[in-house]
Amino acid sequence: MIVAVDPGKVFSRVWISNGSGLLADPMSLSVSRDGIAQLELVLNKHGPGVPVIAIEATGSLHRPWVTELERRHPGSVRLFAPSETKSARTQLGSGRFKTDDRDCAALTYMARQGGGRRYGQLFGVEALRTAVRHRRGLVADRKVARQRLHEQLNALCPGLSAPSGHGRSLALETSTGLAVLACAAAFAGRPPQLRSLMCRAPGPLTTTTARYWLQRWHRCLPPPADAEQRARRLTRDLDRYRRLREDIDAIDLEIGALRALHD
Repeated sequence: MIVAVDPGKVFSRVWISNGSGLLADPMSLSVSRDGIAQLELVLNKHGPGVPVIAIEATGSLHRPWVTELERRHPGSVRLFAPSETKSARTQLGSGRFKTDDRDCAALTYMARQGGGRRYGQLFGVEALRTAVRHRRGLVADRKVARQRLHEQLNALCPGLSAPSGHGRSLALETSTGLAVLACAAAFAGRPPQLRSLMCRAPGPLTTTTARYWLQRWHRCLPPPADAEQRARRLTRDLDRYRRLREDIDAIDLEIGALRALHD
């Protein structure tokens, strides 16, 4: 018995067949517990045999059903890439016309030939890809957050973080940059004392480096009239930036562990 599933966001198209033809009319089942329960009822009507479940791997749409069907029928799930489904449709004479039922027919055709990849073979790779995609989004968010912090710091302390014409640039991701941001938020753009700057550094910060930035800070123009409001916004944005850094560090550890398992 072959179960062909073309996954969707809300409903999945399902064909159930054997070597002779369809065992039930094509069904559109909801991507929920109710949909799985309806499928199980139909499968139970046709005997206790182990089915072959062919599913097209389309982004993340297939994952909920794949996980649940593999749990209920261990070793039964076979995954096919969309390119494989299109190639099979072409062989069946419908390559240019894509519908859910034609995809199910193609999946059934490939499953009968013994194709597809087992769920267990791709689980580690899929988990790694998911983690990498998540990290890519966090890095993009971090870039935007860093740009916003530069803008806010430059508004509170004109020229402090801008490299053009002001000497070396301030790297916000370093201990020095985070200490400067924390002081700018705490003192609403006014230059802090040396001790205040050094005690807010989350990592190494030499006295020489701290003095350099304090001297440059004192040469900046005074903060704007709405410095207190800007400082409060900077405090919140700095907190979000720190959490982003922590999230990226955490996902890096997860990726390292997944790569070790995959290797």
